[in-house]
This record gives sequence, C-alpha cells and structure tokens, in this order.
Amino acid sequence: MPKNLWTREELILAFNLYLKIEFGKTHSRNQKVIELAHLIVRTPASIVMRLGNFASIDPFHQKRGVGGLPNGRKQVQPIWDEFFHNQEELLFLSEQILAEKENSTIENKYHELLFDLKDIKGETKIRAVKTRVNQSVFRQMVLANYGTKCAITGIDMPELLLASHIMPWSKNEEHRLNPENGICLSALYDKAFDKGIIGINQNYEVILSSSLKKKNNSDFFQTHFAPIEKLKITEPLKYLPRKDFLEYHLDTVFLK
Repeated sequence: MPKNLWTREELILAFNLYLKIEFGKTHSRNQKVIELAHLIVRTPASIVMRLGNFASIDPFHQKRGVGGLPNGRKQVQPIWDEFFHNQEELLFLSEQILAEKENSTIENKYHELLFDLKDIKGETKIRAVKTRVNQSVFRQMVLANYGTKCAITGIDMPELLLASHIMPWSKNEEHRLNPENGICLSALYDKAFDKGIIGINQNYEVILSSSLKKKNNSDFFQTHFAPIEKLKITEPLKYLPRKDFLEYHLDTVFLK
C-alpha cells in the first residue's frame, strides 16, 4: 500500500493525539507530534495535517467558524463518529495500538495503574483494565483542555490535578469520556465537588453548599472556600462543561 494512504490504525492514533494535545499546540515542533510521527514513520507536518482534519469536524471549531483542514474530512469522519458512538471501545483500542507501536503492552505502559490486577483473571480483569486505562486517558484529555491548570485555583502542577467528572462515572456510561463532562480541579476541590460540597452553576460560578457555609467561622473555610464563592472557573481552551451536565450535578449530587 502506498505510504500516502493512511491506515485505520494510523488515523486512530492521530485522533488519540488530537484528544490529548492542548489547543493551539498542534504544530510540527510539538514533541508529542514529533513522537507520533516517529512511531508511524511519517513527517510531523503530515501529523499536523491530520490533526487539522479532525479540527475541521470538531463542533468546537465549527461554532467558532474555523474550518480546519477539510480536504481529509472523509477519511477522519468515520473515526470521529465511531468515538462518539462507542467511546470506551475506541479510546481503549487507541491505547492498545499506541502501546504496540511503542513495542510495549497496555500492562507495561500502565503498570502503575494496573499492578494490583495481576492476580485477577478473565472478563473481570479485562473490564478493570479498560476502565482504568480509559480513566487515565480522560484525565489527559481534561488536563489538556484546561491547559494543565486547576479551573478554580490555577495550580499548574499535574501531580496535584484531577479530572473531575460532572456526571459521575458510575451514573452515565454514554458521557464517561466526553471532555465536556470533565473539569480540571486540584485535589481538595475535586473531592468537594465529587461529594457535592461545592457546585458550579449555569454561569460557571462556584457555589457553596449550606452544610459548608455552616463552617464559615472556621479557619479552613475562610482560607479555602470563602475566596472561591461565586468565583467563575477558568474557561477551558476548547470544551466548556455542558450546562445540562452541571444541572444534573446540582440536582443529584450538590448538597443544597
């Protein structure tokens, strides 16, 4: 097959990178672009072109009136559609392909996440591996969407950041890996959001639960929560939290 024709595997890897790379950094000098080009024996410029093709069908760019590079749209559209109709399978497959290209395996690539599953067998292990890998990729997607900064504090140390699900992972399979269902938060505010102690309203402002406000005389409240009440979260680079997801969180998780 002529090298100018992209295989399905190569397109999936380009899409994997598209989901993980920060907006505005899809250029041929980006180390992640260079690494993928090396893995699939293509030029960084060709990777950038494929990222531009995916941008051309991304609703975020279409709303902005930016067309991306539409000439390769027919090639990338099936991958995009497959992801949004079967997110968990395609995302995991993309990580499997990536591991193979790196002459590794999912188990080796994600050893730190999966080491405690070594004694589990069969379908139980397969489901657990897929869940953890996909959660890790979701985190990479969300951190990239927020420029690797907490949306409340601006903390920019990845070790302290988490991808907080707005609609909990266990409650909605369809949107588990949707970047619009994630907010980058530091550990304290991730836990507070997960437990409904804080919420985010339709104006993207932080609101505090009544149970938290009862602690308004405490030092920890004055230090960590009083300053963020009604604070507008940092706008992400691409995908804003969907308002219906925020409403779900306020209706079912937030402690009013």
